[in-house]
Amino acid sequence: MSLTMGTSLPHYRPLAAEDIGVIDQAARRILERTGIRISDSHYLRLLEKAGARVDYESERALLDGEWLDSVLSHAPSRLILYSRDGKNNLQLGEGKVYFTNGGRVFRVLDAMTGSYRLTVLEDVADTAALVQHLDNIRFYIIACQVHDLEPAHYHLNDFFHSFNHTTKHVMGGCDDLEGARHMWRLASLVAGSEDRLREKPFISVITNPVSPLTIDSNTLNILEFCAAHGIPATCAPAPISGATAPATLAGTLAQMHAESLAGVAVSQVFAPGAAVLYGAVPMTMDLRGTDLALGSVETAMMNAAAVQLARRYSLPIYGSGGLTDAKRLDIQAGIETAFSSLAVAMAGADCIHLAAGILDSGNSISLEQYVIDDEIIGMVQRLLAGIRVTEDTLGVDVIDQVGPGGNFIMEDHTVNHMMDEFFYPNLSIRYNLDIWEERGCPDMLSRAGEAVREILSDPEGRGKGLLDPDLVSEIKKTFPGIRNIQ
Repeated sequence: MSLTMGTSLPHYRPLAAEDIGVIDQAARRILERTGIRISDSHYLRLLEKAGARVDYESERALLDGEWLDSVLSHAPSRLILYSRDGKNNLQLGEGKVYFTNGGRVFRVLDAMTGSYRLTVLEDVADTAALVQHLDNIRFYIIACQVHDLEPAHYHLNDFFHSFNHTTKHVMGGCDDLEGARHMWRLASLVAGSEDRLREKPFISVITNPVSPLTIDSNTLNILEFCAAHGIPATCAPAPISGATAPATLAGTLAQMHAESLAGVAVSQVFAPGAAVLYGAVPMTMDLRGTDLALGSVETAMMNAAAVQLARRYSLPIYGSGGLTDAKRLDIQAGIETAFSSLAVAMAGADCIHLAAGILDSGNSISLEQYVIDDEIIGMVQRLLAGIRVTEDTLGVDVIDQVGPGGNFIMEDHTVNHMMDEFFYPNLSIRYNLDIWEERGCPDMLSRAGEAVREILSDPEGRGKGLLDPDLVSEIKKTFPGIRNIQ
C-alpha cells in the first residue's frame, strides 16, 4: 500500500513550546558548566584548537553557547541514507518517518518453542533477509552479537552477510576503529570504489557516548573516521532515568540533549558538514526493583520529546520506539510496541530504531516479532498518512448514482479506491468464525511463523544471497576472515 505522508506532523508534542526552550537552556548550561569528559589529550587539544574551553586536569571539554552555535550551524538539516539499489533511499529531515529494527542483542527467541539461545552469524543473515522482504521496515540495523566468531572478524562478517541479504541501507555499530576500517573497505569494494561509496553511502555507523556526559576515545576515533570518509553516523546517548541520569524525565532529557548536541558538535569539528544524526535512546527503570523498563510509557514519551529537542536545531533524529520488556510474543509485547511506535512516530522522528523484532528490554530478538512489528508499523504509517479529502474521495457523484438503499460494492469508485484507501494486514484474523475454525484456528503468531519460514526458504530470501558471485569471490579473497553460513 503506497500512501503519501500527511502534512500535519507532529501530532504528539509531550513538551510545551516554552518547555523545549527551558530544557535546551538547561542542556547548554550543563555543557558550559559541567562539560563533557574526554579522557584523551589528543581530542582535548583538537577541541581546544577549534575554540572550545578545555580543562586538562578534569579531562573535560566545556562547550560555551556561542561556540556551540557556531559549530552546530555546520551540521546538515537534511541527509539521505542511501540503499544499494536506489529503491529505498531515505530522505531525512523532510518530515518523513522511517522505521527500522534494533541491533547487537545477544539472544534469540524461538517463538514456537518458547526457548532462548545465543545469537550466531546465521541470525544476521536471517534478520537481514526478513528486512529485505518486509516493506515497512525501511533499513537494516545489524541485529545481533555473533557468538560463534572471534571478535576480530565480527564486523567483516556482520556487514558482509548484511550486504548479501538486503539491498536496503545498512547501519551498524563498530567496536573499535579497526572494525570501522574493515566495514569501510568492505563497503567500498561492494560500491565499486571509495569515491562511489562517498557519493552514495549505503552504510552508516552507530556510536554511543557513555552516560553521564562522557565520550570515550573509541567513540571519538570512530566518529572521526566516519566524518573523514563521508559515512553518516549517530552519537546516540542512552541515559537511564534514576541510574545514569536524574530520576525525573525533564532531568534525563536535559542530560541526554547535552550529550546528543556534544556528539553532533564534535563531528562537525572533525569535518564541517559531516552527515550526523542527533541520537536519542533515553530509557527508564522500574525503580521498585531497579529493572530496565524500555517498554514503559515514559520511555516512549522521552523519545517523542527528543524529536522536539532535535527540531530546535533542525537536526534529523535517530530515536527509539517499538520497545517492550516482554519475554514472549504476548499481549504485553503487542501493547508496549504499538504504543511506543505510535508515540514516537506521531512526534515526527526521522528514524525510529528498535521498532522491529526486539523483546526482553532490548536484549533479545524474535524472527516472528519482526513480521508482527512490520504489520504494526504499517498501521502506524496509515495513521500518519491521514484521510485524503478530494472531489473524488468525497464520492458525491457515486452516492447520487447508488441512491438511498443501494450498495457500493460493485461500483467502479469502490474498485478504483479499494487498494489506496485501506491498510490490509497480512497477519490479523478478519474472516468469520466458521472459516477460522475450518482453517485450524490460526492467530497472528502462527501466521507470523509461516511468513518467516516462507521468506527464509525463498532462494532470494536466505538462499544464495544477493551479491554477484564474482564479487563475493573477490571479497573473500580480500578478506579471508569472512565465513560461510549454512
